[in-house]
Amino acid sequence: MRRLAILLGLFVANWDCGFALNPQLDLTQYAHTAWTAREGLSGSVRSIVQTPDGYLWLGTEFGLVRFDGVRFVSWVPPAGQHLPSTNIRSLLAARDGTLWIGTVEGLASWRDGKVKRYAEVAGQNVLTLLENGDGTVWAGTFGTPNGKLCAIQSTSVKCYGSDGSLGQWVYTVYQEHGHLWVHSGSGVWRWKPAPPKRFPVRLPGSFESSQTLVQGDNGAGLIAIADGRIRQIVNEKVSDYPLSTGDWQFTALNLLRDRDGVLWIGTLGRGLLRVRNGKASFFSQSDGLSGDSILGLFEDREGNIWAGTADGLDCFREFAVPSISVKQGLSRTSLMTVLAARDNTVWLSALDGLNRWNNGHVTIYRARSEVTADRSRVRANPKTGPAPEGPLQQAVTEITDPELPDNEAGSLFEDDRGRIWVSTPAGIARFEHGRFDRLRDLPGGWVNTMIGDGDGGLWISYESSGVIRVVNDKVVERIPWSKLGGHVVASALLADPTHNGLWLGFFQGGLAYFKNGQVRALYGKRQGLGSGRVLRLQLHPDGTLWAATEGGLSCLRNGRITTLASSNGLPCDTVHWSIEDDLSSVWLYTACGLLRIPKQIWRLGRLTQRTRFTSHFLTAPME
Repeated sequence: MRRLAILLGLFVANWDCGFALNPQLDLTQYAHTAWTAREGLSGSVRSIVQTPDGYLWLGTEFGLVRFDGVRFVSWVPPAGQHLPSTNIRSLLAARDGTLWIGTVEGLASWRDGKVKRYAEVAGQNVLTLLENGDGTVWAGTFGTPNGKLCAIQSTSVKCYGSDGSLGQWVYTVYQEHGHLWVHSGSGVWRWKPAPPKRFPVRLPGSFESSQTLVQGDNGAGLIAIADGRIRQIVNEKVSDYPLSTGDWQFTALNLLRDRDGVLWIGTLGRGLLRVRNGKASFFSQSDGLSGDSILGLFEDREGNIWAGTADGLDCFREFAVPSISVKQGLSRTSLMTVLAARDNTVWLSALDGLNRWNNGHVTIYRARSEVTADRSRVRANPKTGPAPEGPLQQAVTEITDPELPDNEAGSLFEDDRGRIWVSTPAGIARFEHGRFDRLRDLPGGWVNTMIGDGDGGLWISYESSGVIRVVNDKVVERIPWSKLGGHVVASALLADPTHNGLWLGFFQGGLAYFKNGQVRALYGKRQGLGSGRVLRLQLHPDGTLWAATEGGLSCLRNGRITTLASSNGLPCDTVHWSIEDDLSSVWLYTACGLLRIPKQIWRLGRLTQRTRFTSHFLTAPME
């Protein structure tokens, strides 16, 4: 199985699919994996490259390491051959398959089992390596008394800087739009097209950092690191790069501009910083990073971001289902209900407020204010709007509205007019045109669910008193639990507008059909319904009723019930909910993952032990 996993990993690595991380997510929303000495990685990771065979190669102070996603293997040169030093400073995976290895004592290349060393840079610390469009390999070094810039073509090596024109170090070689840029101890040079030209921009620094030149925002100019500060060079002028981080100060070590144009910044002792459209996202050792000093950054062919730290290696990739949590500004208590509204906003109720997520921005509505120590939160008045933002770009707005009956928000519902109904223990309110209106004719109490009646009204299930029907904000019908036999509480409701009836699914298990003040039908385990709580109901135009239960997915059609469970096809019993996609396939969220029922089976109501499902993640479903 281990070998199979490695082979699959290499297959994926060789598939240049051109994906990238979703730039709209925060760093904490990516899947993150860290490797340290516990996983067999020794030393600080200063440089990372990926060879055409899919392997990652890591440069450390203890040597060259190959990584296949599972194991770290220290590279050992062939017998009788050796590198100038085992202290690796820079790496380059050339297009012809050659691996170039820059060490603190010189440069070597490895191809077809042979190690070649280059006398022209012997004894020099190779800080940077680059292959340009014509296949020339450029190497920048630190040396005493002078650093060098060397161009290597086949067997030809030509070096510049012995006269001291480049200073003591050549820090970065960078190519963009056909121009070759060099950041050296004497300044920034446009080396190609010839002749070389030095720009009157002095960027002080030392050779301890790496990767200091990247493309500027929107393709304009360059961004560099100077003395730990981020600077931008536009029209031959240098200025501080505009970055709002408030009191959060850092010393930059390296930069990476990914394929989506997002800027990644590795810092000294403060972790990883990512900047998109002026919005900063942070990730440090307290979040799980292997170390807070970032020595190298790399984007692989699949768009994953790798960070080499003083203590290990980290990878950031996308989850199949990204999460939104307190780190993105949500309430700090457990979420009760999630509602995806038609305007593409997402409403989330919690015991300490009602959350509204809109394109990455979170607004929390409360009946009364609560003290918070989170400086990134902004308080607002429902009439005057949000307060002015501080130095950090704000992701959360808090609004206090007395028309919201209580801070404890429960069930949510969006009606045909796009109004959001919110239940609280103290009553029910409706959100419209940016404000809440409390419906004072409706009782308080804990509400389990609210649904539309198909005719402009609502059915509301109260935990203690029963079900009521609301039309034009007035209660027009009541169904006490005693009328359904007592000792029952509805966990799911579904209106049947065709027959003017109401389906009820219960916490205690079972289904009931209610019409014209009477129970018309009852279904339970004896009739084939899935056992345990009924979690969700769904009705199709052909009259088929689907019930997601703790004991499986049940289909009621023409008076007969068929249930699919672990005994005849599902990987586990509990089905929390089902939803139909735009292709008419149905997705099931189960206790062990997300499943898809093909269109033809769902439409015809055919559930048998031969039913085929597509499983998308059967373990750790939110990953």
